[in-house]
Amino acid sequence: MAKRPTIAFAASDVEIAQTAARALAERYGAVAPGEADVIVALGGDGFMLQTLHDTERRGVPVYGMNRGTIGFLMNAYSEDGLIERLANAEEAVINPLAMRAVQVDGSVHEALAINEVSLLRAGPQAAKLRITVDSKLRMAELVCDGALIATPAGSTAYNYSAHGPILPIGADVLALTAMAAFRPRRWRGALLPKTARIRFDVLEPDKRPVMADADSRSVRNVLSVEVRSEPQVQHRILFDPGHGLEERLIREQFA
Repeated sequence: MAKRPTIAFAASDVEIAQTAARALAERYGAVAPGEADVIVALGGDGFMLQTLHDTERRGVPVYGMNRGTIGFLMNAYSEDGLIERLANAEEAVINPLAMRAVQVDGSVHEALAINEVSLLRAGPQAAKLRITVDSKLRMAELVCDGALIATPAGSTAYNYSAHGPILPIGADVLALTAMAAFRPRRWRGALLPKTARIRFDVLEPDKRPVMADADSRSVRNVLSVEVRSEPQVQHRILFDPGHGLEERLIREQFA
């Protein structure tokens, strides 16, 4: 007989998530996150991303149950049959993006992003960006509201809202998507290999300030931003059978 997993419950601050965590812990028992075989996250997609970031160096799988709004990364909530659901769950393994942002004053900030790294104009005027891929200049000047690099897991989030492509979870590509491109007119972006190293240089940073964001971790007044996939970090996400991340990404394209 398989060993029953030890479970840690993590919940967002909303009352419905906190109530669910208390009920599940009472029913199934709970341990501290550092002692758990699996973490059950209760909340929405934002809290799921937070939980994945909090556990990114541990490699412990995370099973989410939706106590938020959309819940794209979450499973349906139920107090019943949790042990069986965990035993039968399908696992998706994803690598985050590594961002290295240099501010105008020379300060350097690094962060990991599961969904996307985005550059956004931080003033009334459009941003001017220069794009280099693997040390080769690809676009001397992009005038836009912003641009982002999205992983397959994040391709249905901000990237999709910006008219970027949805990427299959197993695709070894990243989506480079522009937001409201003015020059080149209506340029939407490009598909890049997962191994690509992308660099954005901000042109006219004083006149046209730009901020960088890695899964809501923001850096203002950036001068340059480098983005690459980080294969050394693996996020393990558990889904109920037939409702895995690959199926969700395909289904989203027919919604």
